Amino acid sequence: MRHEIFEIVTQSVCNLNNTLDFKLPLEQGDSCSLYGGSIALDSISLVTLIVDIEQAIEDQFNRSIILANEKAMSQRNSPFRTIGTLTDYTLELVKECENV
Repeated sequence: MRHEIFEIVTQSVCNLNNTLDFKLPLEQGDSCSLYGGSIALDSISLVTLIVDIEQAIEDQFNRSIILANEKAMSQRNSPFRTIGTLTDYTLELVKECENV
């Protein structure tokens, strides 16, 4: 399932890249910096990315998740740092939905 979620996150970043003045380096895979790095998204772009991922997860897995929740904001290391951390965090939330 991680691979499918990675593909959703990567496609969402690709979609976002089409609207940005700069391009996030997707070729870096899991290590591609999203937020808080040298090339970082502004808050509006991050929200756009989050909404796109949430919608894609609902469409593909029939699971409704909220990525920007209290759990995400209280973590010592932001789950929005890289494509890899965002993929892993999204996977965690999808799995939690399965257990409800």
